[in-house]
Amino acid sequence: MDYTANQSGFRQQPNMRLRNSSVDGSDGSQLFEDTSGTGYSNPPAGPQAAGFPAQSILSDPMSNLAMAYGSSLASQGREMVDKNLDRFIPISKLKYYFAVDTVYVGKKLGLLVFPYMHENWEVSYQQDTPVAPRFDVNAPDLYIPTMGFITYVLVAGLALGTQNRFSPELLGVQASSALVWLIIEVLAVLLSLYLVTVNTDLTTIDLLAFSGYKYVGMIVGVVAGLMFGKPAYYLSLLWCCAAIFVFMIRTLRLKLLSEAAAEGRLVRGARNQLRMYLTMSIAAAQPIFMYWLTYHLIR
Repeated sequence: MDYTANQSGFRQQPNMRLRNSSVDGSDGSQLFEDTSGTGYSNPPAGPQAAGFPAQSILSDPMSNLAMAYGSSLASQGREMVDKNLDRFIPISKLKYYFAVDTVYVGKKLGLLVFPYMHENWEVSYQQDTPVAPRFDVNAPDLYIPTMGFITYVLVAGLALGTQNRFSPELLGVQASSALVWLIIEVLAVLLSLYLVTVNTDLTTIDLLAFSGYKYVGMIVGVVAGLMFGKPAYYLSLLWCCAAIFVFMIRTLRLKLLSEAAAEGRLVRGARNQLRMYLTMSIAAAQPIFMYWLTYHLIR
């Protein structure tokens, strides 16, 4: 070692030659790299420089497991919602009743107003399943009853407006009363079918469709009364009432009197008489509701 003297005494000066010589050596036995000249340490080399592989190895399986668990929960929830919703609102069946086109709607409206010349009233089937309404004019649908109800409410508002009696509250009462009477009618028919113990393929949606067809005749009667006065209302409503009566008789007899319809005649017996009376009662109730819901709109 070299010692250098100064005024304050002796100071030991480290010999850097030995350290530098060890760095520059070619023996390759250096264990630690000298970082005193740079002021910071070199970043570690190797696989850990890629961003903590231990955490990535643990995080990827956990994230995949969480995503798979979330997807399974979502699918189970969707299946549960679809099952419960289909129990109360059969969405798949409702699609059948709205499978209509313009040709079907035109033919069905003509059948509702002029049912006298129509001969074949049986619904067509394909592999034990009724065909869609757009392929068979005899099939029930919900498009015409729904549009008929909406149009009836609009026509009722027009009629009230021409008489200076229009108000949103009165129009709401008109729409709600028509809907309530429709529900009461369907529930009464269902109760009658239960009491008579009729084995039929009629569903609640079928009864709702058949009961909603009367709105077509109601619209015709009110529009005729608005355009040509009260006599036109009574004449057109009388025609439509007779038409809907014939339509309901010829349609429901195939559903309620299946045995008689198969043989082409009425079968004797108390049960068949009850079925016949029930069919005529349902058909006769349509003109009553048609008059009850429209007579106050024409003055």
